[in-house]
Amino acid sequence: MDYKALFWDVYLWTQQVNEAAARHGMQSPDFWQWVADSTGAICCKYNDHRLAIKQMLMMIEWLEEVYEQQRGRG
Repeated sequence: MDYKALFWDVYLWTQQVNEAAARHGMQSPDFWQWVADSTGAICCKYNDHRLAIKQMLMMIEWLEEVYEQQRGRG
């Protein structure tokens, strides 16, 4: 397992998720489809290594929290 590569990919993903949120809006099904597809792709890239899966699940949970906070303000 190349941990440095995994965490670099996670960093790059955080940049991409910001772009996807700006493009689609977090309320959009297209945004959440992108999240599902992109997190799945990272997990596959690392052969579904447990750390990759747990890391990406944590990122999804973080996005859900951000979404819920934004909804509460809206």
